[in-house]
Amino acid sequence: MNKKISVVIVAAGSGSRFGDPLPKQYHQIGNKPLLRHCVEAFMHICPPGQIQVVYNVDHHLYLEAAIGDLIRHSDLRPAVSGGHTRQQSVLNGLRALKNVTPDHVLIHDAARPGIDSEVINRVLAALLDHAGAIPGIPVADTIKQCDPHCNISRSIPRETLMRAQTPQGFNFQTILDAHEQFEGQEMTDDASLLEQLGIPVKCVTGSDQNDKITRQNDLSRMSEHFTNNQTTLSHPRPEQETRNMPGTTSEEFRTGTGFDVHRFAPGDACMLCGISVPHSARLEGHSDADVGLHALTDAILGAIAAGDIGQHFPPSDPQWKGAASDQFLKHAARLVAGRGGRIVNVDVTLICERPKIGPHTAAMRQAVADILEIDVDRVNIKATTSERLGFTGREEGIAAQASASIALPFVLS
Repeated sequence: MNKKISVVIVAAGSGSRFGDPLPKQYHQIGNKPLLRHCVEAFMHICPPGQIQVVYNVDHHLYLEAAIGDLIRHSDLRPAVSGGHTRQQSVLNGLRALKNVTPDHVLIHDAARPGIDSEVINRVLAALLDHAGAIPGIPVADTIKQCDPHCNISRSIPRETLMRAQTPQGFNFQTILDAHEQFEGQEMTDDASLLEQLGIPVKCVTGSDQNDKITRQNDLSRMSEHFTNNQTTLSHPRPEQETRNMPGTTSEEFRTGTGFDVHRFAPGDACMLCGISVPHSARLEGHSDADVGLHALTDAILGAIAAGDIGQHFPPSDPQWKGAASDQFLKHAARLVAGRGGRIVNVDVTLICERPKIGPHTAAMRQAVADILEIDVDRVNIKATTSERLGFTGREEGIAAQASASIALPFVLS
């Protein structure tokens, strides 16, 4: 097919139905975020300079962790900001591609990591004699139409029904004109715009593995598919024979540090490194004020240059009021895993006069190991006093410092 092909990958959604602080497009399958799976799938179809990712600017740290290296080293186009609706996000992506003047464009949702070249090629082939083409799956279930009271009003013949998927392909100028004509209106998919204009759209055979990930159980199902088809990538450890072979994957090691302070407030226990420690006071904070986990979260974020805990979980956001800090640490660990990395070891020092930390360090180590899903022998928790000096010496609060070492993959030249 002697046509210039471009791709818009829509990754600007918040994924509210997914039910996790980390947007679904940045969750990992097979040691890669969903977004990266999609980008790499289309890099087999067209040059990286023809692929335009559209993202939410509030997710810039997630984007950097997922595909920052591709933007810097593979000529992938810099991502552009999305809009308040999917339709506006697509239009922003199309406008960003005007300078490369593609003949055809494929528009794909980043929440569909199971896309394969066969589906893509079927869509492209249909564009030889159609202005638009989409992949679809026949509906297997009987479909009932109900009234507002959930009484069945009719059965719809399923033989005529298809579940629409992406990538949806179009003549570039046709879909750009359609999006600009309907700007400000919201339709369910891009093909709907051409339908409104009376332009025929071809439906080709899609794939069951190309279904959209909407909820967390969808992620588990897709992970099983990747594992069963042996598409999960492994990253060689330094001790493997491939370490020094040109063009193979090895590891680089990074270290981050974190520091946090919380004052005491009236209460009867403190959350420290994932466990409740009895005391004559509690720690005050917007979340559960686990000073140890906060410092450790910052250490891991620091190791992957992903900012700090406040950027990911703003204290001004009411949803984090009273939140358990283990979810902050899990989030940082997911970002490491999303880059194909692993946590080598972590070390936390709690600084206080009281409560006494020694009797609880074993339980703390196990709690942190469970949160990070690493061996307990990779976790160290210790404590010290400040010799009665400063605010910790006056028993006004607790400070914590932490360090984390991680390993990230890189390709040797």
